[in-house]
Amino acid sequence: MKKLWFGGTIYTMEKEKEMVEAVLTDEDKIIATGTFDELKNQADELIHLEGAAMYPGFVDSHLHMIFQGEKLIRLDLSKATSAEEMLKMVKEAAKNTPPDQWLFGEGWNENNFADQRIPTIQELNDIRREPILLTRICHHVILGNTAALEAGSIFEESESPAGGEIGRDKEGKLNGLLYDQAANAVTRAIPRKGETYIESLTNSLNLAVDQMLSYGLTGGHTEDMSYFGGFMNPLTAFQRVVGEKHHFRVTLLRHHAVFEEMMKANAAFDEPFIEPGAMKIFVDGALGGHTAALSQPYADQPAKRGLFIHTDEELEALVKLARQHDEAVAIHMIGDAGAEQVLNTIEKYPVTNGKRDRLIHCCVLREDLVERMEKLSIVLDIQPAFVPSDFPWVINRLGGDRLEWSYAWKKLMDRGLMCAAGTDAPIEDINPLFSIYAAVERKKPYAEHDGYLPEEKLSLFQAIQLYTIGSAKAICKEHERGLIKPGYAADFSIFDRDLFTGTSEEMLAAKAVKTVVAGKTVFDRVRFN
Repeated sequence: MKKLWFGGTIYTMEKEKEMVEAVLTDEDKIIATGTFDELKNQADELIHLEGAAMYPGFVDSHLHMIFQGEKLIRLDLSKATSAEEMLKMVKEAAKNTPPDQWLFGEGWNENNFADQRIPTIQELNDIRREPILLTRICHHVILGNTAALEAGSIFEESESPAGGEIGRDKEGKLNGLLYDQAANAVTRAIPRKGETYIESLTNSLNLAVDQMLSYGLTGGHTEDMSYFGGFMNPLTAFQRVVGEKHHFRVTLLRHHAVFEEMMKANAAFDEPFIEPGAMKIFVDGALGGHTAALSQPYADQPAKRGLFIHTDEELEALVKLARQHDEAVAIHMIGDAGAEQVLNTIEKYPVTNGKRDRLIHCCVLREDLVERMEKLSIVLDIQPAFVPSDFPWVINRLGGDRLEWSYAWKKLMDRGLMCAAGTDAPIEDINPLFSIYAAVERKKPYAEHDGYLPEEKLSLFQAIQLYTIGSAKAICKEHERGLIKPGYAADFSIFDRDLFTGTSEEMLAAKAVKTVVAGKTVFDRVRFN
């Protein structure tokens, strides 16, 4: 059935300020753009936008959808402003957690505490004898009580694994903190088997998809395959939610821990709604926990330079494995030393089949690294919302000398590097308008300053493109997604106001009124209100 979309402001996003009066779609494709009078006689159905503004479908290029759904269910610690408030929230949640279940909390951030004090393992033990596991906002640090650590066979005599650190207090005793790879032993001990568990994943994923559609998101590039037991657990959840219930596009990045197993199993996807993605690799941690790998010491902890998750030889072996299967890699790299390790490897084993490697975060770089990046087949997967979240405390982490190439989105784009935008949800708010605002203003909404490193502000057109054609470039589909243009997918994000008019704060107030995927309206605010 041919549908004609008209009666609003329709941006193609191919060129700045380029608009069309009407868009004709046939099933899942755009077949023509032009004026209403030119196209109306070809349509079987007329869809009046009622003055709304339509854009190519917004896609979050980097997130963890099942974790995002779990965040909506679990104890949210992101609003805690002190260790005492955090403990009070945990104590209250413990009253409603059965003894045979773990108590999970998400999103604590000691940088929001005046004294930056993190609760101790003993304070958690005093609340509950059964396992408590609290994940830091960055998801690179967890805090557990004794029961949680012992479930992962972590005791006083345990040694830190490669690529991780077991936290200890000044007396050398366990303090409940586990950094990066050290957390794996505990997270693997969480019960994750059976149909009941898969149903819980399905429920979490369903919540995430519903939320994303309500924000105008038509898809996401998500990494979930290695955190929930065998890969078939999360894959089954995606097949049930995306494949059976929703029109929604997901690209599933495949963590290196399960990549080869998935390839050997010839794991089934449901294209074009569930698509296989690159091999996901982590090379370092995060700046918040002092685990991002830096070439020079942290300014606020001179004894630390962060952590490498893999040795050079291990990273090379993983990239070679991806290449054996004709696949690109998607690599988490926050510190400049981590970025250097990545470039050394992908220069040695470049992607050669027309795909692009994805470099995720790219928070701290150097001029010499950027020069090398310009010569590679890559797309940079950036998170604009990291700026208002990480500043000003990140200045203390890095010192002034490293700020020139820190969170430097504009310089990277000016150098011609392809960029896409995501939220790393549940790390940041999944609402794409918050990320677009952060890219344009580089501050929290309504903050009375000019933004952090204001020379790196993007134009609104550039920021929205990160979510449209940018996300399409991340999966080499810019020839069929990310623009309103004949031959492209009929994926549309439709808002109640024109995002290009008014102030940035007014743009933040916009709401998605319709979300359209493959020609089908999958969210309609009128219908849902």
